[in-house]
Amino acid sequence: MAGKRLKRKKLHNKLFNKNRLVILNEDTFEEKFSLKLNLMNVFVVASLGAIVLVSITTLIIAFTPLREFIPGYSSTKLKKDATELALKSDSLAIALKKNEAYIKSIQKVLNGELDYAKFNKDSILVADKEPVAPVKLSASEVEIELRKEVDKEDKKIPSKKSK
Repeated sequence: MAGKRLKRKKLHNKLFNKNRLVILNEDTFEEKFSLKLNLMNVFVVASLGAIVLVSITTLIIAFTPLREFIPGYSSTKLKKDATELALKSDSLAIALKKNEAYIKSIQKVLNGELDYAKFNKDSILVADKEPVAPVKLSASEVEIELRKEVDKEDKKIPSKKSK
């Protein structure tokens, strides 16, 4: 115990022992600057300086265009343009399908495979739409068993409202 106390006292003396930092003119030995310091003050100032430096760097990178130079970040203009181009390409693909269906129908009329009286652009576009495949929405046997187990457990646990 005495050894720990002695070590703490030595550490305390080292941290809070006053020292003087003096800057002198080498030719005239004139004192330009003088400052009283202890090791704890130097440690606190260095730590705060590091925190401020990291914070300022983070803010500069986060809120300026400098972040575009970091790998993995892309510019907001690039993201916006990519989104607009994706929307345009989707609408163009739909328009292309409609035009292809219309041209195929015209070719059928010109080849004599279809009567002119049956030819209508709206009916072509409606006929070209792909039907949606029916989806099986019934539960599997495993899921039904799980539901039964959960119902049994719910019946065993008393509810908080009944207490």
